[in-house]
Amino acid sequence: MRYYIIAGEASGDLHGANLMKSLFKFDTDAEIRFWGGDLMKKTGGDLVVHYKERAFMGFAEVFTNLRKILNFISFCKKDIRKFNPNIIIFIDNSGFNLRIAKWAKKNEFKTNYYISPQVWASRAGRIKTIKRDIDKMFVILPFEKSFYKKYNYDVEFVGHPLIDGIDNRKLVNESEFRKEYDLGEKPIIALLPGSRKQEITKMLSVMLSLINDFSDYKFVIAGAPSQSFEFYRAFINESDASFISNKTYDLLSISYAALVTSGTATLEAALFKVPQVVCYKASNLSYQIAKRIITLEYISLVNLVMEKKVVSELIQDEFTYKNLKQELKLILDRKHREKLFLDYFDLEQRLGGAGASDKTAKLIISGATK
Repeated sequence: MRYYIIAGEASGDLHGANLMKSLFKFDTDAEIRFWGGDLMKKTGGDLVVHYKERAFMGFAEVFTNLRKILNFISFCKKDIRKFNPNIIIFIDNSGFNLRIAKWAKKNEFKTNYYISPQVWASRAGRIKTIKRDIDKMFVILPFEKSFYKKYNYDVEFVGHPLIDGIDNRKLVNESEFRKEYDLGEKPIIALLPGSRKQEITKMLSVMLSLINDFSDYKFVIAGAPSQSFEFYRAFINESDASFISNKTYDLLSISYAALVTSGTATLEAALFKVPQVVCYKASNLSYQIAKRIITLEYISLVNLVMEKKVVSELIQDEFTYKNLKQELKLILDRKHREKLFLDYFDLEQRLGGAGASDKTAKLIISGATK
């Protein structure tokens, strides 16, 4: 069968690649054309547009790049029609994907959505269009199934694919890894400032400002695959921080603590059992708009899944040197860490265990043949 997959950002690329591996495994005749990134490209199929070309963050930036976004939407529709897939698979990236889904449904393409838009966080009115335009939704967070049920929409909880990605990775030799990147012997504090330029610009300088206060630790920046070292260089300056690109899992596996920009990375740190402080700061305009439409008590996925405060969150004006220093001291404390590890164990159980990608692929293939 022919599959057309549309993913955006680094996390979508990761989950898309794992899903593609499963589709190729269970459908040996699979033809896949996709919007994604380097991981999906390595898996096989034909890359149409890389997510780096359309990585727009925040309301202001989307508005200023509206013409470019509309051109991508127009091109995508033409490309789908030319490929004529048996099924279209949307992965997260709701702003773009829901527009394509509306058109696809009207043109009688089968539509599946893997990794739900965050309608539980804001703009629940989108559920009406999701029910209309998406034949089947596969969700990866346990509370999403009950959330959609309130709106009489039956979705499939398949578990979280991060568990597979972490379980199946090649284990790192800590001694060799430290030697390769000249990390010395101090306990490591990982800095995960996000993957987009706007995020990194807002987050990294404040994170790095703590280095002199925690001289017994080694600060290491996890560079995103979407950005070059030259971009990070301006923030590092003369600091004692190390920089490692595209090795986030290896870094987390040997880290003692982490400062993490809100997003998928908060779950990744938790699954690696790394105590963390969750941080987030956007432009004032984007934040003021978001504050008026987001109805959640928490922003981190760890706290949302656990339905309580497990990790500290420093959002917008609370994300300061003083507050970050205080919260980092807290997660370095032994008693606090012990409680956090117990919560992390419960979190992993709630996420549904291994096999999300295989389960989703089987359900997609089964649905496409009906």
